[in-house]
Amino acid sequence: MLEERIIELKKELIDFATLVENMIMKSIKGLIKKEKAYLLEVIEKDEPEANNFEIRLDELCTHMIAQYQPMAKDLRTILMVYKMNSDLERMGDHAVNISESGLYLISKRPVKPLIDIPRMADETVTSVDNTIKSFINEDAGLAQSVCEHDSVIDALHNQIFRELVAFMTSESGTIERSLHLVRISSNLERIADLCTNICEDVIFMVEGRVIKHHIENYE
Repeated sequence: MLEERIIELKKELIDFATLVENMIMKSIKGLIKKEKAYLLEVIEKDEPEANNFEIRLDELCTHMIAQYQPMAKDLRTILMVYKMNSDLERMGDHAVNISESGLYLISKRPVKPLIDIPRMADETVTSVDNTIKSFINEDAGLAQSVCEHDSVIDALHNQIFRELVAFMTSESGTIERSLHLVRISSNLERIADLCTNICEDVIFMVEGRVIKHHIENYE
């Protein structure tokens, strides 16, 4: 019975992760295509749904622990879902932040062509997807690849930041628009960081290896 409940719990987690991935993609799509409807959908429809997911998953985890008093691997799995649930909710919040900045930017003249932010968003969504797969499949190798890939997303964020600082320095009229673009990039970078945190826990759960704060062990 507990095994069946854990399978149901994982399915709920996958559905939540799919919602969050779609929130990220819609927030960027709305920005690129200047489609207000996508951005408002993330804020007005998807965020409340994400909050409901978090509450439901929290309750499921709590009830399963109280009812079945799981031990060993089953307990670790439920506790992992509990933590990932919180991280997914935070990712959803970051997608809302991106949409809010998008609402400001779509009515303004572009600071520069949007090239790196869409690429960064694609890389981030891939990290979210691989993070969930690594947990569901107990794939420590995939989890480690997500950790290693975080440097690619960090590099894109740093590049975007440097370019926008240059624009703000040379033309003061771009400051507010540039700051919103930095905010979008920063929120994508934070989503990727949350993926890394989860994958570090997956590696510990599967292999018993602690890699937090030991970046050199990724190599």
